Amino acid sequence: MAPVTAVTCFVSLAVVANLATARWGLIPVGLGLHATAGTWAAGLVLLARDWVHEHWNRAGLFAAILAGTLACAGTAGPRLAVASGIAFAIAELVDLAVYQPLRRRGWIRAATASNAAGALVDTVIFLAIAGIPVATAIGGQLFAKMTATLAVIGAVVACRALLRHRVRPRRP
Repeated sequence: MAPVTAVTCFVSLAVVANLATARWGLIPVGLGLHATAGTWAAGLVLLARDWVHEHWNRAGLFAAILAGTLACAGTAGPRLAVASGIAFAIAELVDLAVYQPLRRRGWIRAATASNAAGALVDTVIFLAIAGIPVATAIGGQLFAKMTATLAVIGAVVACRALLRHRVRPRRP
């Protein structure tokens, strides 16, 4: 069940990110920065992809990337669809190249590094192809994607710490 759920979350979040961007365009994300509206969801897509890594082999992962690419390409106008599909596919392959070698050294390290690399590649390619000024949006895009990534990683770290150190009932 978890492998199917991972792919479903991965593809669904990618679609949500595209729909939000198509609907609302650039929005303020804080600190005077702007990003496309789907950027917060895109940050979660990066982590959902890491979840897919945990449950599928390379063939399954490539199938999930293809499904996500096709779903992204079909959710917005032609320019956003092409930008999203190309950026998504390339960023996912970059993530794969970073995540898998680092995974042996721990999930947190692999997720953080691969998400940073994937976020940068996705952002630059998407903005350039979509015709959104890169200089205007890159700071906000990276801020939002990494904030979403670090919020989830922080929650995972906190949950792991709580589970590891929870008080266990004493046996009579």
